Order: sequence, then C-alpha cells, then structure tokens
Amino acid sequence: MTQDSISVDVLVVGTGASGMATAITAASQGLKVLVVEKEARFGGTTARSGGWLWIPGTRLAREQGIQEPDGAARAYLQHEATTHFDAARVDAFLEYGPKAIDFFTQNTCVQFDMPAVFPDYHAEATGGQPGGRSMVTRPFDGRELGPRIKHLAPPLPELTVFGMMLGSGPEIKHFMRAFKSPTSFAYVTRRLSKHAMDVIGNGRGMTLTNGNALAGRLAKAAMDLDIPVWLSSPVTKLVVEYDGVSGALVQHEGKTVKVTATRGVVLACGGFPHDVERRKQLFPHAPTGKEHYSPSPASNTGDGLKLAEAVGGHVDGTIPHAAAWVPASVTTRSDGSKGVMPHFIDRAKPGVIAVTPKGVRFANEGNSYHDFVQAMVAACRGEKEVSAWLLCDHKALRAYGLGCVAPAPLPIGRHLRSGYLQSGNTVAELAARIGVEPSVLEATVSAFNDTARRGEDPAFGKGSKAYNRYQGDALVTPNPCLAPLENGPYYAIRLVIGDIGTFAGLQTDDRTRVLNAAGQPIKGLYAVGNDAASIMGGNYPGAGITLGPALTFGYVAGMELAQALVPVRESVTQQDRAAVPVARTA
Repeated sequence: MTQDSISVDVLVVGTGASGMATAITAASQGLKVLVVEKEARFGGTTARSGGWLWIPGTRLAREQGIQEPDGAARAYLQHEATTHFDAARVDAFLEYGPKAIDFFTQNTCVQFDMPAVFPDYHAEATGGQPGGRSMVTRPFDGRELGPRIKHLAPPLPELTVFGMMLGSGPEIKHFMRAFKSPTSFAYVTRRLSKHAMDVIGNGRGMTLTNGNALAGRLAKAAMDLDIPVWLSSPVTKLVVEYDGVSGALVQHEGKTVKVTATRGVVLACGGFPHDVERRKQLFPHAPTGKEHYSPSPASNTGDGLKLAEAVGGHVDGTIPHAAAWVPASVTTRSDGSKGVMPHFIDRAKPGVIAVTPKGVRFANEGNSYHDFVQAMVAACRGEKEVSAWLLCDHKALRAYGLGCVAPAPLPIGRHLRSGYLQSGNTVAELAARIGVEPSVLEATVSAFNDTARRGEDPAFGKGSKAYNRYQGDALVTPNPCLAPLENGPYYAIRLVIGDIGTFAGLQTDDRTRVLNAAGQPIKGLYAVGNDAASIMGGNYPGAGITLGPALTFGYVAGMELAQALVPVRESVTQQDRAAVPVARTA
C-alpha cells in the first residue's frame, strides 16, 4: 500500500469535545493542527450527549450572582473521589476550567447558558452546591456549518421527538405541558413547524441543541481557524522515534499516511464503552463483556487506550467504577434496529417507582443515574443478571412519559406491540406479564402508595434531596417526586445497565501527558476526554462531569503543546504536594 508523509505540529485523534477543544486551542496559538476521525461523521459521543458541562467558579456563575466559598469545589471533589483523589489534576481542573470557559466564549462561537439553579448530584455533601456549576451549550443554527452539516453525527434518536432535538430544561417543560398551557402549546406548535420546514429544506433539523449544539459549535470554531479534519481516517499505530511518540500512521483515502507531529499526538478517541474485552475485565456486572448496553457510538472501542498501551501507556483498573453508569432500556426502532434509551429524569417523576425482578423497591428513584445503577447492582447481587423494572400508572405515563414512551397526546401503541412497554389493567396483571410474583408487587405498590399520598417515602427518601426535587414536578405538592400509583392501567419498562462514558482510562498528569506504569510521562503523547482516567475517582458529582473536564483538559493540552500553559497557582496543601506533586511548565 502506498505510504505518504506529512508533518504538522499537533495531531489530534478524535472529534468529540476534548479533541476539538485541544485542536482549537492549539491552532489559536499559531500551531499547525490536523484532526483525524475514525468515523465518517464528526462529533463522537459529544454529538449525542446532553451538552452539559460541570465547571466550578466560572464567570457565568458570578454573572448569576453565585460566588462559591473558597475551597468548596475542591472539598467536594475530594469527598467524591475518595481513594482516587488526584490532587494535581483536580487543582489543574479547578484552575483552568474557568479559563477555558473564558477562552472559548470570548474567542469562538462556543457559548453556554447557566441556569440559576441546577444542583450538584450530591448537593448536601461536603462542598456541594445548589447551583452554579452545571452549564448547558446554547442552541446553535446548523446552517452556520454550511455543507459540512451533513457530516455532523446525529443526536441519539431515543432522545428526540420526530427526530427533533429538545433543549434541556424549559423546552422539555413546554413539551410536557403542551396540552395544559396555551403558552406551551403555542411554543410547541412553532417549534414543530420550524423543524418540519428544516427537514423538508435541509434533510434534518437545523436547530441544534444539547450535545449536538456543542459538537456543531466546536466544528464551526475549528472551521474558522482552517483546521483540517480528516473523516474515515483511523489511526493504526503510533510512531515512536527519538525516545518518544513522534507521530502516527493514519489510513486516509486508501493510503497509509505517516503523520509526523513535532509537538505531540493527542488521543481523544472516546474511551472504551464498546470494547467487549475491557468491559469483561472492568465491569463486574458484565462477566462476558456483553451484559452491558451503551448508547455511545459503536465505534468507541478503546482505540486510544490500545494505541497508548502499545507504547507503554498505563490504564489503572482499580478505579471503583469504570464507567458513568446509567439505567437503560433497549427499544426497537422503526427500521428494526435496536436502540438504547438512557433514563435520566423519568425516574424522579411522581407516580414512578422501580422494583427488582422479585418485585421490591431498592432505591431512591430520584437519585442520579450513576447512583441508581449502583443500588441496582447491589439489589441483584447473587442473581444471574442485573436488571429492574420501572413502573408507573396511566396518569403518570401520559403526564411525563416513560423511557422512549412520550407523554400525551403521542400514541403508545407501537411500544406496547413491540413489548418495550408492558401493561396490565391491575397491578397483579402487570406483575404476571413481567414475571413477578403478583402478591409481592401488590404489597410493594400498596406500601408505597400509603405514604406517597402524604408526600412521604420513609423507605428510600424519594424527593428528600435537591437533585431529586429538581427533576420532579414542581406543580406536585407537598413532594414534587411523589404520587401514588392508583390509576390503571399500569405500565413497566425493563431496565438494564448502560453508560454515558467510561471513567477508567490512561493515567495522565496535570498537563495531560500520558504516563507509563512507573508514573513517568511518555514524550510526545497526550490524552484527553474519556481516553484519560476521570478526575472524579469513579463517582458522578453533577451534570456535565465528563464534558466539563473534556473542554478544560482540551484547553490545557492545547496550551501545553503551544508551550503557553501558565502553572497552577499554589493551591494545594503541603501534604497533598508531597503525595502528588503539581507538575510545572518547563
């Protein structure tokens, strides 16, 4: 096969948020950058994500009148990460996160909106906050991308309505209240009409929201800097010369191209959610590697980790949770393919409970998806598989929807016929349909209803936490997360375990350099995003803890490669510094 050669300053592998953030930052500093992408479309996991970023202490928070107590964010991350708290990398994140936001919002089209209140997932814990850390990408007009819009990866179909992306927060509320509020009805009518016209004229919706908006905005920022992006161009091998990584071999347009990267190669390949062998090693609930269902792109097969390991990179498998868990349901799409629906907010709604295959409740359904799955695993310990059932009555289903089932007035027949949604006129009938002992499920629902009518859940405290209440229904009192299940028919959807990104990854330092097993940096090799081990220590502190660090460390990598990274201020204690030294720019 013909081999061509080119030379650049920086080679970035992957077009998700971390890779594009690296490329944009490096190019803005005058470096020659090439981005390569394995898939035929750009955007990676970012394009189908929620588009939220968790970064404490930003200007956006201060503009909302939110001023964090000194040290609160660091204390919170130390509480969350426990045994895997990496002081140097956490300090880098807290230092450079706000700077990254300022860099992108002041110099590019990448923009964010911060709601006044979006609580941390453990807001009641040490250092937790009721708001001011999670921000969402501002909607973006896809026309700004010109003809390149056709190369943008689509959103996850299960998170769209008629293929239309919904913005988080207020827009979702409008759709849920479309037939209860004239204002919401008018909003939804306008939105659907605009989407229909976009599809007719452009083949797809052009109002990009959430992660699709972030991927689109980053792509436009890269276009503005004339950064070349090679699609359908996987990296097959890292080139090692002069005691370090000097470039990579890339399959591009039928040729093997040797790309020399004089400053470095940055791995941003999206982690390993579809690497069956590594799942087998690191996911206890998936003993064969196949008992797991990820909505991430199927191409995220751990390429970055494998490339780095081949040249001495080290993946630490001791992290308590190797991925960001999410309860998921498997649906059949209209074309016959299978889809994976992540259950983010429906569990917190009033009139919704979750039970084990034996028919008993096991968790506060309103807790974060990551926490809920941990409870699900514990409840199924000793069983052949980890699964659960999400239940509701007819009133809740039509008010809020459940999984892929949209609220009224959209029909539910397709989901009943496919078996995705199970139903029964009575609780006992539903139990028989899903293979649960009827008397057990009746007792579970009865016990829940007795206290839910008073807005209480003494068994698991649903609605007792700030995050629960944020995801509930504020119009329901006294507890926005509680209502009895007493209006048949009754419905159930089977839950399994999925993820929204992997946590275990390559060991890196606070400058994003990949480390070997001895903790020494590998010259010329960097990793960001889900290819790098999460700084959250296997926990999930708040909305956007994947994309927040992705953007931040992409910025760090770009500035480091440009030799423009200002050292982290002296913010760690002497004890921390002795344990994990803060690296300094040469």
